[in-house]
Amino acid sequence: MSVVIIIPARYASTRYPGKPLVPLRAADGTSRTLIEWTWHAGMAVRGIDRVVVATDDDRIAQDCARFGAEVVMTSEDCANGTERCADALQRMEGASPEIVVNLQGDAPLTPPWFVEDLVAGLRANPGADVATPVLRCDGRALSGFREDRQAGRVGGTTAVFGTGNRALYFSKEVIPYTGRDYPPAEPTPVFHHVGVYAYRPEALSVYGKLIPGPLESLEGLEQLRFLEHGRDILCVEVEARGRHFWELNNPEDVVRIETILGVA
Repeated sequence: MSVVIIIPARYASTRYPGKPLVPLRAADGTSRTLIEWTWHAGMAVRGIDRVVVATDDDRIAQDCARFGAEVVMTSEDCANGTERCADALQRMEGASPEIVVNLQGDAPLTPPWFVEDLVAGLRANPGADVATPVLRCDGRALSGFREDRQAGRVGGTTAVFGTGNRALYFSKEVIPYTGRDYPPAEPTPVFHHVGVYAYRPEALSVYGKLIPGPLESLEGLEQLRFLEHGRDILCVEVEARGRHFWELNNPEDVVRIETILGVA
């Protein structure tokens, strides 16, 4: 059974308009747009049958054509990446895949094993509708999260989960409360939610029919729609293996990501 990666990309980002076309330079001088870096990250995943960029913007489509990516044009009415993936899946030709992976267009540093572990986790848990990776923060990462929030920046999202690694909540605040500081290399009970999702096609197709709830509206986190409607999300813990991970959320993140690209 097939696995398809869909990379949703929109030009009109509220926090960072034009974000998919922002150039990012690696230490060896290689310069690619954000969407191109993310496409290469998707192409590096083993066991994937197809990688598609889903967008409603001709400028993004033209850039994708430049580096040879397959593109599916979607509706302008998609409110988030999950809706865009659902729309793209309806428009794609060919048999329905077993699993659809949403590799968000602002996550070029996603290691391939994050996605591979995610797909394996969903296959091993037939009761889950959706799966998403979580990465345990060490003290250094947790300190960075706290600094971002104190400065009024939206940094990474955190996740809490219970028995069977079923998600309880996701937040742009740093949760759970720990009440202490940690040495830089010490593991903490805080988990960074990695912005990747694996869906069963049925769960993805029903998503757009679900009414957004108050928590999704408050947090601006699309995955909360599943939780607010009683759908299970499996949190799959992944290992960094010495790699740094960060999404491009704000203009300030460009330097951070270029620095990481320089050592990746």
